[in-house]
Amino acid sequence: MMVPFFDLQRQYKRIEEEVLSATKGVYKKGHFILGEEVSAFEKEFAQYCGVRYGVGVGSGTDALYLALKAVGIGKGDAVITVANSFIATALAISFTGATPLFVDIDPETHTMDPNALERFFRGREAKNGNSKGRIKAILPVHLYGHPVELDAIMDIADRYDLIVIEDACQAHGAEYRGKKVGSFGTLGCFSFYPTKNLGGYGDGGMVVTDHEDVYENLLLLRCYGEKKKYYHVLKGNNSRLDEIQAAILRVKLKYLDQWNEERRGRALLYTRMLESMGITCPVEREHARHVYHLYVIQTDERDDLQAFLQGREIGTRIHYPIPIHLQEAYGELGYRNGDLPLSEEFSRKVLSLPCFPEMTDSEIEEVAETIRHFVERAR
Repeated sequence: MMVPFFDLQRQYKRIEEEVLSATKGVYKKGHFILGEEVSAFEKEFAQYCGVRYGVGVGSGTDALYLALKAVGIGKGDAVITVANSFIATALAISFTGATPLFVDIDPETHTMDPNALERFFRGREAKNGNSKGRIKAILPVHLYGHPVELDAIMDIADRYDLIVIEDACQAHGAEYRGKKVGSFGTLGCFSFYPTKNLGGYGDGGMVVTDHEDVYENLLLLRCYGEKKKYYHVLKGNNSRLDEIQAAILRVKLKYLDQWNEERRGRALLYTRMLESMGITCPVEREHARHVYHLYVIQTDERDDLQAFLQGREIGTRIHYPIPIHLQEAYGELGYRNGDLPLSEEFSRKVLSLPCFPEMTDSEIEEVAETIRHFVERAR
């Protein structure tokens, strides 16, 4: 049985009539930029996240970049994040003129390790008596749909007077202690790339916040710094969620919780079948609600297993094969192999299996049985 890594056509068939009606309404109005659909979606998504404001932007990368700019991050500053994310997390920092600094990850959830973050600051204190320097913010990533340990991260940020900006681009609807991610830090950033738990039919993103002053900055930054048409009070960008994407996302938002529950069900079935094979499966902390944007296993035979699955027409991906601190693009930072041992080990073992709401039980069973065959052959 061929099993695709992802199949957006299946999702479209579930909501085809609603999507066509929504987009037709936009065409009829003839208003495609910053109109009623964007405004309504911003309010609906902010409410969904449990915050006051939402600002639709052009992509998840733009959401991160504009969030950093909105709180004054710029040249000479530094922002702490993790290296086992998509490179956009670091690029957004670099685009502001600031420098990304990396700490290692929790060995179970593979999100930012608060203990590593604490050690980072203590190390700076021991070296120069300055626990912060030009460090302005922490940018934790809710990786694959599992929340960061936000209590500890927020406590460290408070003690060192740092801003927290949540990278929730893979975690729409995930919860930490019953509260939606994106609502803990000063800002939360989301991507609406088509394969996300809440994805459009093109690029898109949003920044959410409870802070009115930050919200006002974001409105300026996403649209040329305009206070009103042709009156520019700062050097802004052109990064606007368009009306068609907003209309589609409004339709999809109604189904997000249902689709997340379906993802969780697929993940549970995978784990039940795989955990007896010596495969390391994802974990979900008791106080967290994982939404399984990706179902990522770990194995020392990752490359051989991926080739085995590919030979049997089962789609997989590696998220991500090279940690950001070892990417050629960030060679100037001077990181070396061994600087972030857990992130580096993780990158050598991870393999993402097909996991989306419309997958059938028989497809998951096919993937699991194929993995069983590989394990038995290896033994």
